[in-house]
Amino acid sequence: MGEKDIVDVAVDNGSFTTLVAAIQAAGLVDTLKGEGPFTVFAPTDDAFAKLPEGTLESLLKPENKDQLVAILTYHVVSGKVMAADVMGLDKATTVQGQDVMISQQDGKVMVDGAAVVATDVMASNGVIHVIDAVILPK
Repeated sequence: MGEKDIVDVAVDNGSFTTLVAAIQAAGLVDTLKGEGPFTVFAPTDDAFAKLPEGTLESLLKPENKDQLVAILTYHVVSGKVMAADVMGLDKATTVQGQDVMISQQDGKVMVDGAAVVATDVMASNGVIHVIDAVILPK
């Protein structure tokens, strides 16, 4: 178990600057520094760069905070779900309230169409699985 919480692990990693900025804009820092445990499907900066032009800038505006919170909490599942556990699931209920669909394609685990590219990044209050796309609630 890491000594740093999910937010600190993401900051230290360097590949999640956009995610960290979004977490700050959404006011979710204290939540994700909380007890947890949480499982976070964390999009990289490259994943955020795949969004249509202007999307991220729009989401980071204060008037769109509710939408940003919904998207970010859609990337979080309560509890610590390790990669070995994810393999046996076909869906997981997010903190946002909707389910993400989990599948396997070509030997990769997919979460709502995003490929999991790294697993089991440990934090003191949960675990991070790195994904290659931003997933959006329905």
